[in-house]
Amino acid sequence: MTELRVGLLGLGTIGTGVARILIEQRDLISRRLGKEVRLVAAADRDLNRDRGLDFTGVRISDDANDIVAADDIDLVVELIGGYEPARTFVSAALANGKHVVTANKALIAKHGEELFPVAADKGLQIGFEAAVGGGIPCMKALREGLAANAIESVYGILNGTCNFILTKMENEGADYADVLKEAQALGYAEADPTFDVEGIDTAQKLSILAAMAFGSKIRFEEVFTEGISRITATDIQAANELGYRIKLLGIAKPHGDNGDVDAVEMRVHPTLVPLSSQMAQVSDSYNAVQISGDYVEHTMYFGRGAGERPTASAVVADIMDIASGFPDGIAHLAPPMGFVEASRRDIATMPMADTECEYFIRLMVKDQPGVIASVTSILADHRISLEALTQKERHASHNVPIIMLTHETTEGNMQAAISRIIGLEAVEDDVLILRKESAVA
Repeated sequence: MTELRVGLLGLGTIGTGVARILIEQRDLISRRLGKEVRLVAAADRDLNRDRGLDFTGVRISDDANDIVAADDIDLVVELIGGYEPARTFVSAALANGKHVVTANKALIAKHGEELFPVAADKGLQIGFEAAVGGGIPCMKALREGLAANAIESVYGILNGTCNFILTKMENEGADYADVLKEAQALGYAEADPTFDVEGIDTAQKLSILAAMAFGSKIRFEEVFTEGISRITATDIQAANELGYRIKLLGIAKPHGDNGDVDAVEMRVHPTLVPLSSQMAQVSDSYNAVQISGDYVEHTMYFGRGAGERPTASAVVADIMDIASGFPDGIAHLAPPMGFVEASRRDIATMPMADTECEYFIRLMVKDQPGVIASVTSILADHRISLEALTQKERHASHNVPIIMLTHETTEGNMQAAISRIIGLEAVEDDVLILRKESAVA
């Protein structure tokens, strides 16, 4: 029976999960594939920790170079994370003629464009389903199930930490800082939560999804990114009263004429979505991705976006895909980014100022006559019309929260108006604008 020999870099939480599946589900995998997938070797800096697995027959090392250079390994799984030394080891594995599977979204977002051509030139495959959405097969759907469609939009709740925080803030009426501390205590958030709560993690994932959806190069650095740290319980309550829920969304849309994509819109920010939408129902640490195509219309993918078991499941699914064509039939697999490498293009990223949205605006103003008239006059000067306006109860500071929903306008118009509104003597400088997406299914 044909055998695919696997070497594993990293025996942390996800790496241990992958090893567990490869060892404990070996017979199941063989029955599904008609081939053997065998864990030959694993490398980790900590060789003394008990991982609760029987590694009999598996070569264990503290040197990753033993894996990427070994003659008895056909596929390397990189689960170290981060940029380096992961990039160095993946590059070495490809140079040595080995297929690669990774869960490393940072690596793919930053260095994918240098790795994919190398793999293509050598007839090798790079699998990275676990890099976005954990156990949700959203990229496999883009690459294969929706391949006949011109993709019209991608919306995603792609960070479980942020979704957990926003869910708790809504359910308990709690402040952001208090819920963040709870998330850290429960292990959902890191000691330094910046990567998650400021939207960077989501932006990396969105840049990969957008490139896969529209045949463009990955442009992570060009994703407009805002986090959730300025959201208050008052904002969440006000949004609910208006029929919306706040979610940190990654959003990607193509722009162009006659089916040609001339620019890609990519943005990550707290977003108002209708309470009646499926996206609004995604709570706690769950992820969801909505992909819309011209023939399939709306499709939704939901599940755990992180954790040992879901992520390890996605990693092993990639290994099995590669094993299905090994050693001679890798060409039958879809290219890693869903388009043949030679056809992928440098497509411009749409400037954020040109994007069009409806907006939620929260102002704190002094309780005095004429303030609302001054604000609405400035909005009118910038061709921004209002859908709704609500004045909340006065705070102990004697300032009054004003909540407004606007009709559609450009980001440039909105930012110009806000810069003038902040200059009004009666307006505090803590002005919040959130974007609204009514088209979310």
